Amino acid sequence: MKKLITAMWLIWLCVPAWARPEEIFRLEIPAAAGGMARAVRPNGQTKDLGKVLRVPTATRYPGYTASAWAEPGTVAATAVNAIHLTVSVENEKGRIVSLVPAETIAPAAGASAAFVIDCPAGAGLFGGWAPVVGDRARVRRADGTLRELTAAQLPEPGETLVVSVTEDLDGPYMFDFENRAGGEVRAYWRGGGKAIASVERPFRGVGRFGGSKFQRRSALRANHCGVICVSTSDVGDIGGFQIIPYEHSFSPEMKSAWEKTQWMIVRSLDGEKMTARAPLFKGVFTPGAQALEKLWDFWSTYGRRSLVMCRVDGGEWRRFNAAAGKDDHAFDHITHLRIYAPFTREPGRKTHLGDFR
Repeated sequence: MKKLITAMWLIWLCVPAWARPEEIFRLEIPAAAGGMARAVRPNGQTKDLGKVLRVPTATRYPGYTASAWAEPGTVAATAVNAIHLTVSVENEKGRIVSLVPAETIAPAAGASAAFVIDCPAGAGLFGGWAPVVGDRARVRRADGTLRELTAAQLPEPGETLVVSVTEDLDGPYMFDFENRAGGEVRAYWRGGGKAIASVERPFRGVGRFGGSKFQRRSALRANHCGVICVSTSDVGDIGGFQIIPYEHSFSPEMKSAWEKTQWMIVRSLDGEKMTARAPLFKGVFTPGAQALEKLWDFWSTYGRRSLVMCRVDGGEWRRFNAAAGKDDHAFDHITHLRIYAPFTREPGRKTHLGDFR
């Protein structure tokens, strides 16, 4: 019996825990110009994120390809320059409404199909307070009751868009990619690691992915149901690469990923589709807080800062050297890639901290 109990304990430690997403805050976006977009913590603490300058009067259809893979009424993409919500899927195409910062309009967002927020790109709502793919979006009526977000009924004056931002406290904390054909993609949980995918095609180059202008290097620029985009350029410059699931590589706009060097293509081990599938393309990543952003405490402030590292010719882990523009061979010597998952609580919760300013 003692051996059986020991074996069960080891199994519990070494296998991934079932996902248990927990709301860590909610976003409230009033459907009225001049209203204040806010983040609200479960304890009632609030954070102003910027005034609403414009509200959507329409939806965008068809949306970008991967918007059709998100569940209606959820976050389909989170990025430094836009947040997209899928409101419906019609004829295998997504219909979206977006949130965008005033200083830039993301190409995927329609001009009349977005909340425009007076918030800088890459920070606040589009940084440390951004949601993850799959988070649920609903509409709160003036009387406080909630309804679904639908294409037929967008938020109206007196109503508020509410996004429940979650974190899987038992989720993986780190991902390693071997940057070679046939390389392993491994996720790490509290009790050990597990291979979750393989590399079908490695990346070698840097490309001009527009939103990277608003993100520091070695950090996540965007995540949606079919992309992880990493910035390799300093703020103000444009440069990065992307990781996409095998299935997305056959989308009309992505077929060149098999010829160009700016994309890593990954494939599942079980034969199931990876699009809109946790943990790589749903439920984990955000653009993350900037260096001077402060969230509600020590661990949230530092844990929600995005970090991507690499190894050159199998050497030690390091941040990416700054690389911008288009260079097909900028990363020829990158042999390994590591992406850290955001978190807001200390693992083990053993340290008692006071004010850390």
